Amino acid sequence: MNVGIPTEVKSDEQRVSLTPAGVAALRTHGHRVTVQAGAGVGSGFGDRDYRKAGASIETRAAGVWRRADMILKVKEPQPPEYPLMRPGQILFTYLHLAADPRLSRELIRRRVTAVGYETIQLEDASLPLLAPMSEVAGRLAIQAGSWCLQARSGGRGVLLSGASGVRPG
Repeated sequence: MNVGIPTEVKSDEQRVSLTPAGVAALRTHGHRVTVQAGAGVGSGFGDRDYRKAGASIETRAAGVWRRADMILKVKEPQPPEYPLMRPGQILFTYLHLAADPRLSRELIRRRVTAVGYETIQLEDASLPLLAPMSEVAGRLAIQAGSWCLQARSGGRGVLLSGASGVRPG
């Protein structure tokens, strides 16, 4: 199977859907992987890392989408990516379709087989791909909250940990 890893285009999204180790694992099982140039930079992986793992590097997103039988992404496709989807292509990403009826219609119209990470469920009804995202979001909420509490961010200047003689936030 040809697997494509495009650069995420959603605003403020720096993650990449597959690490070089993931590329190596797919290659071990006979799959071909195409990564868009620069896709891993925001996560600390360069094109050289992906080449060493056995991926081909494609300059343009259109080339990645055109070559791939399956596209792996982190976030849902954005409107500029809709024309790149084609019938029979598999899309594996977080979709959150309830919040995006337009995307739902596009996936149907373009006859894409879309699998949302958030819908993968084990026999015990657990959500193994959603759980780690929820964990990260919960931990990140503390960082975001502390930033908001800073005086320069419009907050009251509360120090969450407190200090000698000062109650913690």
